[in-house]
Amino acid sequence: MSDLFLGQPEHSGAPAADTRSSRRATDRRLRRRRRHRRGGIALALTVLLLVGAGYVVWSYVVPMFSGSQRAVADYPGPGQGEVRVIIKAGDTGATIGSTLAANGVVASTGAFTRAALDNPQAPSIQPGTYTLQLAMSGVGAVAALLDPANRVQLKVTIAEGLRVTQILEKINGVTGIAISDLQHAAADPKALGVPAAAGGNLEGWLFPATYEYEPGTDPVDILASMVTKTIAVLDERQVAPADRETVLIKASLVEKEGKLDVDRGKVARVIVNRLDRGMTLGMDSTLAFGLNKSGLALTASDLESDSAYNTRKRIGLPPGPIASPGLPSIDAVLKPTPGPWLFFVTVNPDTGETRFTDKYSEHLQNQALYQQWLAKHG
Repeated sequence: MSDLFLGQPEHSGAPAADTRSSRRATDRRLRRRRRHRRGGIALALTVLLLVGAGYVVWSYVVPMFSGSQRAVADYPGPGQGEVRVIIKAGDTGATIGSTLAANGVVASTGAFTRAALDNPQAPSIQPGTYTLQLAMSGVGAVAALLDPANRVQLKVTIAEGLRVTQILEKINGVTGIAISDLQHAAADPKALGVPAAAGGNLEGWLFPATYEYEPGTDPVDILASMVTKTIAVLDERQVAPADRETVLIKASLVEKEGKLDVDRGKVARVIVNRLDRGMTLGMDSTLAFGLNKSGLALTASDLESDSAYNTRKRIGLPPGPIASPGLPSIDAVLKPTPGPWLFFVTVNPDTGETRFTDKYSEHLQNQALYQQWLAKHG
């Protein structure tokens, strides 16, 4: 009986196994068909995307770079006339091209961008103001922007020994900025970067040098660059912030009194020696500054003035610099020439010959030589 039970399942189970195998095969065929359909759809989409991308590149990108598929308006060049164009920091090639086209320099933005793409130096075009011609070719415009000679920069040269009012006049003459605008900027030394130790006095802080500015530069930026230069020069010479104003005051005296660079160290020493002895400096240059006069225009009554800058009557340094000193004068103050001198006088203004002494009697003789020069030259 047990054999019959065991044999019965063997007889009835064979069809079931065949059914399961059939189903599994069917499932595999269905899965293969679905994968095939999905692969076909993906392939079709990829082809469409590639075709679409190719169309975009062919229709838009290629013409933009090569200009081979679409005509780009361009002038034959070389150009004529003159126009100023401003290239701003951060401008892209397309922006520059648009600016040039708007100003009549090139015929179209594309003329410039196409030429720029063909010139490996084009990325080095600098922001600034340029003088260009009208009706230039794209190639010519790129070359012009790469030529430093076409960049407009205003050069302002500040000579040593000028006071603030004279410096403002110089800037006005070169840049055309109104004196009133320059005076307004100069009236706020703190905004220009002048340290608090200067007591709000701009005098002496506008370093004498040659500066280059873009047309339209703000007056504050112009003056601030000169202040920055002064601070940089003092920092290079390791002048402590607390000593900057004193150094500039002394250097401004040396600048106005010393006629030759070889004498500046001696003038600086005279200042040190007289201050150490509690003597007045007795310099007409300080009084002339305080009275806003030329040193040659001082009168006997001026010498008795109560001006804070009258170093004939007041002991010590004047309250501030009297001019913008140059490097030789600053260096002379930092390293005065060793010597006992207490007096000096320029006996020949034509040659700058200056005589130094520590004896008052010799000083009187030197003064007599100067008087002789005055009598001879009127």
